[in-house]
Amino acid sequence: MDQTATAEAAELSAASKLNPVEQSQLLLARLMEGGQEDDKTCQALDRLTFLLNDEADWNARRVNKRGPKNFYAGLPPDEEEKKRSEAGSIVDVLDDVCVDTVLGYLDMRQSDAVRDHAVLTASAYFGAAKEKGAQALKKFFFDRVKRGAYDDYIVAFCVSAAVFPIAPNPTVQMFLSEGFLASLAPLMRRKWKSRKVETACLEMLNAASMHPDCRGPIRTYCTEWLEEVVAQDPETLSTAVHAADPDVEMSTGSISMRRHSQVVQNLAAVILAKLTAVPSTTRDMTQGDEGRIQPATTSIEDLSKKFTTLLLAEPKNDKGPAIEGLAYATIKPTVKEEVASNPELLKSLVNTLRDAPAKSLITYGILSIFVNLTRYLPVRSEEEKKMDQLKAYANAAGKLAAPNPLNGDSHVADRCKQVFEAGVISVLVTHSRYGSNASLSLIISIVYSLSVNISLRGQLAQQGAVNLLIAAWTALPDTEAPAKRMAAQSLARILISTNPSLVFGGTRARPQNAAIRPLVSIIPPDPVAETRDLLPSFEALMALTNLASTDDDTRATIIRTALPEIEEQLLSSHHLVSKAATELICNLVQCVEGVALYAAGTTQAADRLHILLALTDAEDEATRSAAGGALASLTAYEEVVRGIIKRKRGVEVVLGLCAEDSEDLRHRGVFIVHNMISQEGEAGKLARKEIQDKDGIEILKTCAKKSRRAEVVEVTAQALKILLEEE
Repeated sequence: MDQTATAEAAELSAASKLNPVEQSQLLLARLMEGGQEDDKTCQALDRLTFLLNDEADWNARRVNKRGPKNFYAGLPPDEEEKKRSEAGSIVDVLDDVCVDTVLGYLDMRQSDAVRDHAVLTASAYFGAAKEKGAQALKKFFFDRVKRGAYDDYIVAFCVSAAVFPIAPNPTVQMFLSEGFLASLAPLMRRKWKSRKVETACLEMLNAASMHPDCRGPIRTYCTEWLEEVVAQDPETLSTAVHAADPDVEMSTGSISMRRHSQVVQNLAAVILAKLTAVPSTTRDMTQGDEGRIQPATTSIEDLSKKFTTLLLAEPKNDKGPAIEGLAYATIKPTVKEEVASNPELLKSLVNTLRDAPAKSLITYGILSIFVNLTRYLPVRSEEEKKMDQLKAYANAAGKLAAPNPLNGDSHVADRCKQVFEAGVISVLVTHSRYGSNASLSLIISIVYSLSVNISLRGQLAQQGAVNLLIAAWTALPDTEAPAKRMAAQSLARILISTNPSLVFGGTRARPQNAAIRPLVSIIPPDPVAETRDLLPSFEALMALTNLASTDDDTRATIIRTALPEIEEQLLSSHHLVSKAATELICNLVQCVEGVALYAAGTTQAADRLHILLALTDAEDEATRSAAGGALASLTAYEEVVRGIIKRKRGVEVVLGLCAEDSEDLRHRGVFIVHNMISQEGEAGKLARKEIQDKDGIEILKTCAKKSRRAEVVEVTAQALKILLEEE
């Protein structure tokens, strides 16, 4: 071990014996000194983050009487409190100079690694310091801005941009303080420019434009010069300088110092896209008639073309700003159409997504673009439409604005097809394995929209969407309930339209039983939805019916997993849901476990049979057909035949099927009758007598005369023969 390593080991050993406050002082001294390697700086920041979080946890436990222990783990509460009181608070140690030091590591001139670790430290500080931290941030920011030097502007703007997401309230307050936004235009219009100041300023505005309270003021004070930045042409600038002073010596450097960099122009375009695409929650601030800012003249369509050009430019440049800008621009319907109708751009986005890290801003941005392109408008009930109308009158609007036709289902369907043809599914499958919950939710949203198109469902399954959705549903926590329901409904749609043996038959495919739990989860209506949507229930039942057509193991698994939910939907007020549940039961009774539900001879089995008989007499023909099909299988068992005979009007309901106008229904009816009267022993004797007493012979004769299909006539003739012989 060399001398440096030995010294470091000794220092760590000595530091571990210090209390948290003493360790913090040592770390702050090291950070103030500077000049260390980046990895050493990151280690110091990480340790300070740990200590600050430890203090915040302690404060939370004192209030809530719960929470984790870190530094003083293992000590009794009384002894822990004594030691902390003796040591003091780390927050009190962090005076203005220390805060200045920590926040200074958020400077854009620091390495990305140091900045990332400094963000975590700043977040821990604001969590521990609360209001004191907010006041320290404001003091730091305004002190730097008042100095007016380029270095101070850079640090102040970089800190503001970095802490917007982690400390929004104090950052918004200082951002919207009187005179601050108005002072940015003169700074950005200086003749001799600092590119780092411009970049830091626009990164701050870019972060602020995410906040709804900030968009209006930014639109008021900054739109004009943001458009100037975007519109500036280097050639035009050179010509203008020469025209103003023909004798000026126009070196590359002099022109360069007068114009905005490409990075700055791209950032300005992104901010304008956010201001144009997303409304603010506040009215635009004005300074009277003289200071009123004119509305933006750069359209969202112009900005989207700029982003498109940047994305398609060669050699490859930093695509981050263009992707972020396009993610906001594609909120607008006209931009959606432009992007979707550009195959080259879609291919470029897919290829960029393929190469992007799983958890990155580029990945999230491209996924957001595809979500915008493929999202359908939510279906609104008549009651919701009336409420919207009432709200419009309450707001003095009088009438609702007509929805943009480009958001109509036909246009969205075309865009979904274009996105699918760009090859997005295989890339989504790859990213779904490693992405965050946020990106996984976006992936599910894209597949959900694509699955609306029936013609795409087979290809979606072929390209791995089924495995993607099952894995996503399993991976997402229960807190992501909307995304989980969307994944399950997408899975249901695909399984309705595809052959399960083809979807799950490959060696690399998941067992089809893995799809059952996601499907069952959406049979009950969404408990938190404001309106009851039965479409997921219907689609889940249809998908389970398709799965239940395959083998007994799948049927038995569905019964064990979903029987209460299925039986609840049998009596649904919506005839399509009831029909789907009955069709599923018809498939489930083809296995031993399904038969046992109705032939067990118990009170519960009798109740189930009663419901099935009632469905055989339902108003909906398809429901009657499904219930009749289930009884056609079940009446092969003596206990079911006895149950029908015991049930009031049971035999009449069965004979009613034989008198139907539909030949399919008559076929089911005569098959049930034939099964019942063919039973041996007491059950068969009772069935034959009951059917004869209910005028069954005449009903069957009429059925034979009405029927044209040979199989119906044959079964009817066999049933009549048995009854006539008995008579």
